Amino acid sequence: MDALDVRDDGIYVDATFGRGGHSRRILQRLGPGGRLIAVDRDPAAIEHGRERHAGDSRMTLVRANFAELGEVCRSEGVHGRVDGLLMDLGVSSPQLDDAGRGFSFRHDGPLDMRMDPDSGPSAAEWLAEVDESELVRVLREYGEERFARRIAAAVVAARAEAPIDTTSRLAEIVRDAVPAGAAARDRLDPATRTFQAVRIAVNDELGALDAALEEAIDVLDDGGRMVVISFHSLEDRRVKLAIRAASEAPPASRRAPVAPDFHPRLRRIGGLVRPDEEECRANPRARSARMRVAERTSREERP
Repeated sequence: MDALDVRDDGIYVDATFGRGGHSRRILQRLGPGGRLIAVDRDPAAIEHGRERHAGDSRMTLVRANFAELGEVCRSEGVHGRVDGLLMDLGVSSPQLDDAGRGFSFRHDGPLDMRMDPDSGPSAAEWLAEVDESELVRVLREYGEERFARRIAAAVVAARAEAPIDTTSRLAEIVRDAVPAGAAARDRLDPATRTFQAVRIAVNDELGALDAALEEAIDVLDDGGRMVVISFHSLEDRRVKLAIRAASEAPPASRRAPVAPDFHPRLRRIGGLVRPDEEECRANPRARSARMRVAERTSREERP
């Protein structure tokens, strides 16, 4: 909230509403003239928000992918006028805790993993069709899984025998494919990285994030803040690079010894922020959180 620098009469966007924890805090700081637009692709999140905030004229709930931020803000008449935008990336706690959504191997359920259950193939459908080489790439790039080839081969062999349509079956296949010694040395469940990788692929999370980061810059008003909370290095790296590209001139090179004119669209605010020990004790799921903040520069300063 401090990073967003919420004003009582400002316009704010919670691009990842979830169950509305951040939105509630923003509303607490908004006066009667303020406005909050909350976005989520999950219909359960939107339904929860409408039930909880019915009658609050300051708040608008929009079911959309945050990659569509520009379109959402244009339709709401706030494009280029937003004073603060928040993105809290990844899966929400209610999604993880609902066995029927298939995000977690800790609860047996249908292998779905879609953030929007009305859009695209489920994880089970994706695993039934994905090419083995593509699965290896996904596990390596999105899960940073060193046993990607072994796991992909095990998945292909298992699906030839019976559909992989539950979280427990996929987790069991992965655990059996990972060498016992490596699993013992790793503090994570062997299925953790595979579940992350498949979820990212099914929801095109990194593609959506790249689009959202670019859209976010243009929807902000001069001086508007962008706050992004990520939970693994793949996300944080993209956030860091997007802020750097919009705030720092590219370095000169042999091909371009003189850097071209550069007019920053963002100004980095502070450095990487991580939760302290007290917060991690109170909320263990915050332990891997990383927050970065940037501010929109003035358009009038550009030619």
